[in-house]
Amino acid sequence: MTDRISRAISRPHFIALIAALMTMNAIAVDVMLPALPYMGEALGVVSENERQFVVTSYTLGMGIAVLAFGPLTDRFGRRIPLFAGITVYIIAAIAAAFAQDFTTLLVLRFVQGMGAASARVICTAIVRDKYSGREMAEVMSLTFMVFMAIPIIAPSIGQVLLLTGPWQNIFIFMGVLALAIMIWGYFKLDETLSEDKRRPLSIKSIASGFRIVCTNRTAFFYGLAGMFLFGALMGFISSAQQVYVEVYGLGLWFTAAFAGIGALMAVSSFTNSRVVRRMGMRRLAHGAILVYTTFGAVMTILALTNNLPFVVFYPLLAIIMFSFGWTSSNMNSLSMEPLGAVAGTAAATFAFIQTVGGALMGMVIGQMFNHSALNVAAGYFTMGVMALVCVLIAEKGKLFGVGEQYANAEPVISEH
Repeated sequence: MTDRISRAISRPHFIALIAALMTMNAIAVDVMLPALPYMGEALGVVSENERQFVVTSYTLGMGIAVLAFGPLTDRFGRRIPLFAGITVYIIAAIAAAFAQDFTTLLVLRFVQGMGAASARVICTAIVRDKYSGREMAEVMSLTFMVFMAIPIIAPSIGQVLLLTGPWQNIFIFMGVLALAIMIWGYFKLDETLSEDKRRPLSIKSIASGFRIVCTNRTAFFYGLAGMFLFGALMGFISSAQQVYVEVYGLGLWFTAAFAGIGALMAVSSFTNSRVVRRMGMRRLAHGAILVYTTFGAVMTILALTNNLPFVVFYPLLAIIMFSFGWTSSNMNSLSMEPLGAVAGTAAATFAFIQTVGGALMGMVIGQMFNHSALNVAAGYFTMGVMALVCVLIAEKGKLFGVGEQYANAEPVISEH
């Protein structure tokens, strides 16, 4: 594979390609949610909550591996590490279809997640290579809009695959889809990191990059806020099948309910892309996190008092997840904005913090499922509070500002 910095693709094409690369992660989680009971039964899993480890093992593998892909992509460019990781993803997905026991399946899911780490890190770095400031936030929002179409269709795809064949077909589907996306990227995605901007792969250079990331208060605490929000999301996803089917008795309508929330998040990302240039990332993110936390508190109180029927739960969930759409893309952009000089390492650091930390917190939230929606509600509220605290630290206690000039990384982009 050769480095190419020549042919530019249109912005819509670029957004579609980056979103497709990112969808591999969503597919690897969402498409198999309807199959968890069948996997558990086939592989002898007794506890219902243990089935959630199929999601957790993948996420942990991705979160741990991102630390390696950051320095690698800053040294060797974006293309080679990206395609190497996708190749690992494909091999592990196909192998998982032939797993004979639950432990082997979890190990292969862990390896699959490690391969997916390449896209998790490098897609963010590529966007930062090409854009900055509010324009970066706009592109990230449009990317997330396409990306969020996956929760709309993925569970339904999984359900169709289950109706037409065994659960193993889901892993074959993941592998084939990833191969198609990799071929698309190979022919259409040019190298975005020129030779003169690459950092040496040495302990000193790597340590320097991580130091720049972790000592930037604004960037670091926005990244930390993203971790708490991701933890709440993972807590919901890991127990979504149980909440929708066991608590609210939706049965096959589970996929429709899941898709509805995904559609709303896609709308959220689109509306964010339309207004972020005018209103700014901070104002949108800060307002959204306040709404997110407030309605998380309302949902928790109702769950504690056993007053949370589906007709109340679902609208509250919709408001929370719409707010999540505004917080996630803007906070990711705010964490990356001052770190253009070490975009790969920054993306890796935040991906590690958010994915591993979020997966562990999500696992705790998911394992607290007790045949009610209380674990999901409490997860949204507590994680929202923690994210809000991080935002206040990042902004020195002031909300709805426009930020300040950054001095410790280039290029420096003001939000004015």
